[in-house]
Amino acid sequence: MKLVAVGRMKDKAEVALVERYLKRLRPRLDIVELPDGRGSPDEIKRREGQAIMAACPPQAFIVVLDEAGKSWSSVEFSNAIADWSALGRPLCFVIGGAEGLDAAVVARSDAALSFGSLTWPHMLVRIMLVEQIYRAQAIAAGHPYHRAGRP
Repeated sequence: MKLVAVGRMKDKAEVALVERYLKRLRPRLDIVELPDGRGSPDEIKRREGQAIMAACPPQAFIVVLDEAGKSWSSVEFSNAIADWSALGRPLCFVIGGAEGLDAAVVARSDAALSFGSLTWPHMLVRIMLVEQIYRAQAIAAGHPYHRAGRP
């Protein structure tokens, strides 16, 4: 699995949170950080989109994080990851930059995931995604990390 993200994580506390979950993931999640684009908003999205697509294998199953995507429950997300993994294609999650994703990346994607209609800082989205991938693996393994239901 791979996470392709625009922007470099610099804050030590944010890095520590991501690493907390990365070390638990099996199979591991490789993170590719791409530099922020420069130019007009359209040019930024185009350049970042080209870099994103170059970082994903051609046959990859691409899941973009997009506010227009589907909001899954953690159990649904776990099931989706299992289904996607069973396809035998490399699984790539994509987080765009501040200007959003280029239309070509969204068009090429196989699925879109949303963390709701709120706007989240990109580095927090990265932390939340890595934690949710770990949670999905825990659910699939029957590990007690995930506690389903309400009291």
